[in-house]
Amino acid sequence: MGDSNTIVLSLLVFLTTCLASLVDAEVHYHNFVIQSTPVKRLCRTKNIITVNGQFPGPTIEARNGDTLVIKAVNQAQYPITLHWHGIHQRRTAWADGPDFITQCPIQPGGSYTYRFTIIDQEGTLWWHAHASWLRATVYGALIIYPKQGSSYPFPKPHREIPILLGEWWYANPVDILNNALMAGAAPNISDAYTINGQPGDLYNCSSQDTVIVPVKQGETNLIRLVGSIMNQELFFGIANHKLTVVAIDASYTKPYTTDIVVVTPGQTLDLLVTADQPPSRYYIAARAYASAASANVPFDNTTTTAVLEYQFPNLPCRAAAKNCSTGTSPSLPLPSLPAYNDTSAVTRFTSGLRSPQNLNPITVPKSIDRHLFFTVGLGLSPCQTGRTCRGPNGQNFTASMNNVSFVLPSNYSILQANYQNINGVFTNNFPPNPPLRFDYTGRVPRRYWTPKMGTEALRLKFGSRVQLVLQDTSIFAAENHPIHLHGHNFFVVAEGFGNFNARKDSRKFNLVDPPQRNTVGVPVGGGR
Repeated sequence: MGDSNTIVLSLLVFLTTCLASLVDAEVHYHNFVIQSTPVKRLCRTKNIITVNGQFPGPTIEARNGDTLVIKAVNQAQYPITLHWHGIHQRRTAWADGPDFITQCPIQPGGSYTYRFTIIDQEGTLWWHAHASWLRATVYGALIIYPKQGSSYPFPKPHREIPILLGEWWYANPVDILNNALMAGAAPNISDAYTINGQPGDLYNCSSQDTVIVPVKQGETNLIRLVGSIMNQELFFGIANHKLTVVAIDASYTKPYTTDIVVVTPGQTLDLLVTADQPPSRYYIAARAYASAASANVPFDNTTTTAVLEYQFPNLPCRAAAKNCSTGTSPSLPLPSLPAYNDTSAVTRFTSGLRSPQNLNPITVPKSIDRHLFFTVGLGLSPCQTGRTCRGPNGQNFTASMNNVSFVLPSNYSILQANYQNINGVFTNNFPPNPPLRFDYTGRVPRRYWTPKMGTEALRLKFGSRVQLVLQDTSIFAAENHPIHLHGHNFFVVAEGFGNFNARKDSRKFNLVDPPQRNTVGVPVGGGR
């Protein structure tokens, strides 16, 4: 792989199915009412779309082998679907939730019931809206505990603490997306990042509602960290405390201790944190990793905070707390988070993740049935006649994979069209390799800037063992792209720099203990 400052990762994706034992399994019923709710943040009150009036939404808890039945009642003004991010939908693809892929949206005044069984999964996942930008406020944690009689592969923590990272806009997120699509420009950046829905001390009108995480000295707690951010990868840390990664995307890892972690939109991490510092208060913080900032791509450069608070008899009250007038504590230490463009810090973190071999040993496919190579990036498409576009050169920003920009169906879901043999909804000709080959991370000729539009699918034989290389491009500006594989996990077997070279780079594949994920951030100028 050349000497460029780009990263390429390779994945092995394997498609399998299995049946779990249903002994002692339970069925959990939930009623999700999707509604408009007034919420005040950053000095302003506005109506947002929520589930059951909660922001973030309700936490779903279940055990491996349990069945979830969630009735979604849409009392909001927008069509909506719900996606159970990371759940392996075994023969229940219609419950997965992406709009016009596995189902048509739930119309205002309508309802839909999702039913699926959790099969051989445990750890932290999450759920969110999967239509327009409604997931900016419609999301929550989905926690899967081991089966009765089973335990974690690490000492039982004293407490388990969900922490959901999000983004907040003054404006309506649906309007932000619609305006961006109409103008052909990038959407407005967020006005704040949030921890469990709150921006924290460093934003206006926010300090009295900063999230407090109480801990006792000497105890080890499990933080269930959810990357429910919309667009931005984030660095995350706790001042003066180490974080030990024990799971990612509901897949256990070898314990990996670090000062900071990196969270891509859609990812989850399980982190053990021991309260081993002098009793006090310490900031929990997250801020942007913005790999494309050097290309003048704007990003939200603010920092969201919560407070890790030791429960100690004589700890002074926090200055920002309500009803605190005397004896306030001094300013709190912030974690030392990397610079916004520190790609080397991201690489160090991701390269330290490994699957455990002392549990159920993983089986990485050695023999491959299909080799796929997908380029991922941003290009430009011509502005429609009579419109004014605010993208570069007066054109539209257009995302694509293998030079195809996806067009969402509007009348039928792809799953319905497939089962009922409905023509005209999608085609089966998505290219398994780039139709145009070029220096993906170098200066790209303008003739390669414009992708074609289409609703194209790629069929794989059931049980196939697939190797997929995701290669970022610098067609307009190289930047990180979150990629999520619905309904399956994959092994991340390699990463490197520059354009992927199959002959050289295959020798570097980790086929022994690669980490398993369901979501990755395709790095700037590279891939996963």
